[in-house]
Amino acid sequence: MSQLGWVAGICTMLFCSLAALYAATLLADCYRFPDPVTGNRNYSYMEAVKANLGGTIFYKFCGWMVYLNLATIGVGFTITTAKSMVAIQKSHCHRKSGGDAPCMFSNIPHVVAFGIVEILLSQLSNFHKISWLSKLAAITSFGYAFIGIGLSLSKIITGHGGKPTVAGVDLSSSEKIWRMFVAAGDIAFACSYALVLFDIQDTLKSSPPENKVMKKAVSIGGLVMIIVFLMCGSLGYAAFGDKTPENLLAGFGDDMAFWLVDMANVFIVVHIVGAYQILCQPVFRIVEILARRRWKRSKFINRETPVRIGKMSFNINMFRLSWRTAYGVVVTFVAIALPFFSDMLALLGAIGYWPLIIYIPLEMHIEQKKIGKLTIRWFGLHLLSFLCLLLSLAAASGAIHGIYKSLNTYKLFQYKE
Repeated sequence: MSQLGWVAGICTMLFCSLAALYAATLLADCYRFPDPVTGNRNYSYMEAVKANLGGTIFYKFCGWMVYLNLATIGVGFTITTAKSMVAIQKSHCHRKSGGDAPCMFSNIPHVVAFGIVEILLSQLSNFHKISWLSKLAAITSFGYAFIGIGLSLSKIITGHGGKPTVAGVDLSSSEKIWRMFVAAGDIAFACSYALVLFDIQDTLKSSPPENKVMKKAVSIGGLVMIIVFLMCGSLGYAAFGDKTPENLLAGFGDDMAFWLVDMANVFIVVHIVGAYQILCQPVFRIVEILARRRWKRSKFINRETPVRIGKMSFNINMFRLSWRTAYGVVVTFVAIALPFFSDMLALLGAIGYWPLIIYIPLEMHIEQKKIGKLTIRWFGLHLLSFLCLLLSLAAASGAIHGIYKSLNTYKLFQYKE
């Protein structure tokens, strides 16, 4: 919001979130084919594309895009978590050494610690096993959001707010444009939740119809998300103006609410621990399904070995153990090597937003409903798709520019904040 200003910030946030919400409701009808209620199930985004749009190359390309995007989101989540953990460490340092102390810390230990936790949790076999973690993540997401909103509101009411402007942060014309593009990508990234809708919809009972339940859930969740986004973005910008920090909670470090800010950062960590698993489960699932199809007789891939420790019993699969561990190690390594928060999120948002969140759901809807070419509805859907394409291209260019600038000054594995 601080980079875009009041007008462009609110408009971009509303456009990205409402477009994603609309496309997600259309996507819910594509879980079954050809009929959204009685047709055959599509257990993943990739299968839905194959059933609705056909084309071997196209659906495989979409599959690679989906799972690559989900995997790279794990990198973004790891960086975000490390920043929150460093913020807690900084808060403790300032309380102990005074507000003027430099308090610079490496994020590498936090990235490694987060990676170890995720590797352990990733051994839970499927969505059903992590439902408790999903609920905990949802609760804590409201916790840190409302703490940020409350602290921003308090800062405004007490007369210590910033000086927000219609146009946002005042920079040189070229730098201003690049930063606006990155901001749009960050917003698009926050709206990229449709990638796991099929995996979630697959856990629903067939009565009432899954598509109706999913549409209701997506509509309620999406509207709540939009309201919270607008409150965080608008009140946060009003509280700090052009000096709005990259991490909103970091701006309250000089206030007396240290414990509240630390609590919010803990909530962020807990939330992302759960969100990481929800977004990684589809990646784990597709790789393991393909491996079982390819090597049907392999004991390494297919054998489930029962293990009992005291009263606790579970199964260990050696392929699942080794593959998911390797996945966690790679994600952790990339997060250490490229710790560029806003630019990385913007690039992830740009990569996935137009093709996966907007274009493909709209095309599947057109095909499913047999919408005629050159009709008003056909033009409207393609206009929406085209506008989102422009936004994604702008966000990608801004993110690449930002990462390039950061790489010129960054020393590998020596990043501190």
